[in-house]
Amino acid sequence: MNENILYDTKYLQLKSTKSKTGNDWVYAHRPNAKDVVIIVPVIEKEKVLFIIEERPPLVAERIATRSIAVPAGLVGDEREGESIEDAIRAELLEEAGLKADRIDIKTRRAASSPGCVSETCTIAIAYINKYEIIQKPVDDGGVIVDRVLVNIKDIYPWLREQEENGAVIAAQTLAGLFYLRENTD
Repeated sequence: MNENILYDTKYLQLKSTKSKTGNDWVYAHRPNAKDVVIIVPVIEKEKVLFIIEERPPLVAERIATRSIAVPAGLVGDEREGESIEDAIRAELLEEAGLKADRIDIKTRRAASSPGCVSETCTIAIAYINKYEIIQKPVDDGGVIVDRVLVNIKDIYPWLREQEENGAVIAAQTLAGLFYLRENTD
């Protein structure tokens, strides 16, 4: 398929291609990353660390002022030749200040909105035996506004409460929790 770049930035492109029927199909593409990692941090076997974010597109469109996510990041956008496993470790350290004792990759080909974006993500569960911040976490340019530990048994009522209070829940976070539940049922 041929694609045309309609708009180009360092981290995001808007492209156009033709569908099977010949219609124009516009989508977003990340030119500088080969994947996205989504990390569900399980702390001391009983808690999950969530990231509270203010994502500009949601705020700009007046959809929500907060989104609920887990640590995540692009693979290879800043570290050339970076493996998925290295990206998982780096993003967990950067966004949560934590080091995993064990990483369990659950899927390498999840797509959150394949009709709009070309990116796929790898979803992993990171097991952390002791909650100890070993590096001050970043705020990711002001996007990350808080971090919350939630007991695994309380996750779904907590998420419903967040949603009732106007937050949105990142689809990749829900996918990560699906895989977490696989291990906790």
